[in-house]
Amino acid sequence: MLWLLRSTTRRIPDRRRWRTIAILASATLVAASASAQLASNQTNGFGNGRLVTFTYLQNFDCVDQPTMDLDFNGKLAQSDPNEMQTPICQAVTEPTEDPTGGDLKHTAHLYVLIPMFSVDPDTNPNDAMPCPNGGRPTELCGPALGSALISLFGAVPEAWKSKMNPAITTQCPDPNNPVAGTCTMHASSVDLSETLFALGKTGPPTAPVFVPTPNHSHVVDNSRVNSGPIWWEVRPVLILFESDWPTADGSRGITSSRAMDEAEAAGRAIEVGSNFFLFFSSELSSRVAASRAKLGPNVGDPGVRTRLGVGVRVPFARAPTLAQSSVSNF
Repeated sequence: MLWLLRSTTRRIPDRRRWRTIAILASATLVAASASAQLASNQTNGFGNGRLVTFTYLQNFDCVDQPTMDLDFNGKLAQSDPNEMQTPICQAVTEPTEDPTGGDLKHTAHLYVLIPMFSVDPDTNPNDAMPCPNGGRPTELCGPALGSALISLFGAVPEAWKSKMNPAITTQCPDPNNPVAGTCTMHASSVDLSETLFALGKTGPPTAPVFVPTPNHSHVVDNSRVNSGPIWWEVRPVLILFESDWPTADGSRGITSSRAMDEAEAAGRAIEVGSNFFLFFSSELSSRVAASRAKLGPNVGDPGVRTRLGVGVRVPFARAPTLAQSSVSNF
């Protein structure tokens, strides 16, 4: 950059020189401006190949319906008061309604990218993240979590490292509170019991398997890049290869739902539903940084796979099921 600046300024009059310097300096700062200006209740995400900003306006919700049994004790929630005392945020399990009571098939999707690969690979159980504030009584944390992950997957995925490999960056933990296992207005633990069973790693669940919320990034559909505050269903997407992981600036990796679908169709990623919901608005980061203006809905670029209607998915290609996936040892 300095070499370019010197060679450029030699060829222009003094009157234009400082204008050129200002333009080059501004361009250098633009890429970092969105993250630097995040408020405490904001994170970044990706959509349509661009960086977006989420603003969270209330806490998460993990929906438990009367005929569910999220704690696997043989009692339906409608007759199990203890099941109501603590949120159980469970991947794979989906309710029929979102927190508004609306039909789930009309709910916006937040694709939560989870780095299930290990760059090193890391086989040190001490590198797994501790539980924030001590965690739940049965939650797997720290070395116990690391040992379990190594036994199941052969290494500690970047998703649950207290310090990720420098080659990997994630949007959660959020930069204003970079504590592993947390993110603004998110749950600080999730239940992996159904996921591990679906992957063929364990038998049918008999109890929740609580772990800290993994390091992760986000993708929204093109039609949702600019959205007012709404409830979003969290749909975990296990990313199996480092080459698909998005860079912080979104210059490469999975930064759109189309790229995500292509990875799923190729067996490089696995998408599931959940009973986990977040409430936030979404805006293009460049516009948030420039003016904080409220924008109308964006239906996405022509020719790019979006959704038809509200929340109705049109598959780009059929994704592998968990049972068909290649998640095994690294």
